[in-house]
Amino acid sequence: MKAYVFPGQGAQFTGMGKDLYENSPLAKELFEKANEILGFRITDIMFEGTAEELKETKVTQPAVFLHSVILAKTLGDDFKPEMVAGHSLGEFSALVANGALSFEDGLKLVSQRALAMQKACEIKPSTMAAVLGLADNVVEDVCASIDGVVVAANYNCPGQLVISGETMAVEAACVAMKEAGAKRALLLPVGGAFHSPMMEPAREELAAAIEATTFSTPICPVYQNVTASAVSDANEIKKNLIIQLTAPVKWTQSVQQMIADGATLFTEVGPGKVLAGLIGKINKEAVTANA
Repeated sequence: MKAYVFPGQGAQFTGMGKDLYENSPLAKELFEKANEILGFRITDIMFEGTAEELKETKVTQPAVFLHSVILAKTLGDDFKPEMVAGHSLGEFSALVANGALSFEDGLKLVSQRALAMQKACEIKPSTMAAVLGLADNVVEDVCASIDGVVVAANYNCPGQLVISGETMAVEAACVAMKEAGAKRALLLPVGGAFHSPMMEPAREELAAAIEATTFSTPICPVYQNVTASAVSDANEIKKNLIIQLTAPVKWTQSVQQMIADGATLFTEVGPGKVLAGLIGKINKEAVTANA
């Protein structure tokens, strides 16, 4: 079975999407439509902007989404997903790719998500850190032992887990992780504590926008971050998408479930090759490709 996977924030690079814009009339049309919807020329930043400009949350999330979704649309008849999944932000790309969301609605929600997360980041100092070389349950136990808010946020692959929460709690957890035998525990250059309780104000704001958006029955199941299982019901997709901002990304579990359900080829659609790398670490037999 063909599985298509979509990357999240962090996959962006200067010049992303420029070749699509220049070589595909459909891509050019969609990029221009995106400029109108967003109210600024995101294409100028994607194609010519600095890495610093691309890192702004209000730019990064729509940019990665646009690159993924427009690339999928340019594949034409070759794009026949039998299952999809996206890492964090990538879940929105996956939901446009499988027809649950329209291109326009997906972009509007991603833009609102980015702005809501930015606001939430400014309320209280918060951050994330990557922990390498510890079992998931050890990371969870260490987080539980720390004063303050710090939780497991991204289950990326065995031995690589990202934690998230209040800055002081995350820093204390990093020290404790190393004491528990972690190879590395390093703070990430992010604006705040994504996929943690610190995102509750953003979740509330985004929930209203998601509830007001029409979701359709998709052409194939999406393996959502929150459940790590196949979902095809539009109302259930909505519910899980709302929970996603404050819940962990179960990427390891999602990939394992997709393989158990018959995935034979994982094609990464979007900037970079991060997910293909993670999938190879989750299951050494997995076959991966890039669109």
